[in-house]
Parts: sequence; structure tokens; C-alpha cells
Amino acid sequence: MATAPAPQHPRAADAPADGTAALPSRLSPRALYQDVAERLRQQIFARQLEPGSWIDEMKLAAEYGISRTPLREALKVLAAEGLVTMKVRRGAYVTEMSRDDVAQVYHLLGLLESDAAATVATHAGSADRQELTQLHERLEAQVRRRDAFFAANEQFHMALLRIAGNRWALQAVLDLRKVMKLNRHHSLFKQGRLAESLAEHRALMRAIDARDGAAAAQLMKAHFESGLEAAA
Repeated sequence: MATAPAPQHPRAADAPADGTAALPSRLSPRALYQDVAERLRQQIFARQLEPGSWIDEMKLAAEYGISRTPLREALKVLAAEGLVTMKVRRGAYVTEMSRDDVAQVYHLLGLLESDAAATVATHAGSADRQELTQLHERLEAQVRRRDAFFAANEQFHMALLRIAGNRWALQAVLDLRKVMKLNRHHSLFKQGRLAESLAEHRALMRAIDARDGAAAAQLMKAHFESGLEAAA
């Protein structure tokens, strides 16, 4: 009589050494509500959904071709980011920034990014300095194109935070910059502000090249103070 085959066990190489279950070889795609949150986020940034406006859930669900469940989950994500305000029995609204809100955001950005600028000036290696130089050169090339300048400016600031190496500061700045985009009168929109901002970046790059951490911190702080004045 033929004997039943022995049960097959995973090979040792297939399982983690600590005895935990092996992870699946392929991860499932991200949840629908995350894609919905990103689409809503971009509509808010593009002013297709204006600050202070009510978010019509039924209309958006029909527009997106989805049920209201993933839409509501997406709204919770944006509420946690500060982009959406949930009001009891009234629904969701795009967050509207007060003058105090704007001042507080710029103050925090100035603190976090001035600290990062000092760290980069004193500790960054040659490859990181070259990356910042290239991003600054992109700013120089886009000074007459507001939207392109805005994008290059954000890339420069986020690269500076990444190079500084404090992931908590980086995450905080990412969240604060999302909220800053709600400001109806963003500082870079003011007449002549792009040229002023570029001049401030030039001075900052000189301090970074000179490895002068104190000067880099002060220049970055002044950069945000000027931005706040323009945004007021």
C-alpha cells in the first residue's frame, strides 16, 4: 500500500529566522480612500475647492464614481492634515486660514527650517551641497514663471530638510506646507516677491557654501519673516 506523502513544510529560507509568519511577496495596492484623498488635496491646492467652501459629498461621490464611504474616509485624512474642517451636523469645509493661522505657520516653519539650514551649512557633504546648488540654479531659471518657481522653491526647501536628517522636522514641515497652501494670499504671489525670495536664497547659499551655520540660520529665519510680511 502506498503511503501518503509527508506534509510539505516551508523551507527555512522561506520563513523569517525569528519564527514570525512570512510576509506576502506582493503587497496589495493602497486603499481607494488614499487615492480619493490625494485627488481632493490637489483640488484644494488648485482652488477648485475654495477655502471656506462646503464640500458637497454627494456631488463629489458622483463625480468620482464612488460611494460616500471612501470619500468620508478621505475627508478624515484631510481633516487630520488641517486641510478640511469637520463641523457637527454641517459637514466638511475646506479650512480657511486666519491671519493668526498664517503667522503661526510661518513662525514654526522659520524655526524648523532655520535649524535645518544651520545643520546643512556645518555638516552637509559635497554631494548634498551640489544637489542644493542645482536646485538653486533651477530657481534662478524659473524666476519669471511663478508656478514653476513655486514648485522649484518647495523642492529646494524640502531637500534642505531631508539633507539635515531630522525626519520628525521633515514630517512637520510637510504638514505645515500643506496648510500654508490654503492661504489665499500666498507670499510668493505678491508683486516683486519672487525676485526678493530669490535674492534671499542667494544669500542663504553663500552662507551654506561658507559653512557658516549661524548666518544660514539667521538668513532662513529672515526669509520666512519676509514671506509672512508679503503674505499679510
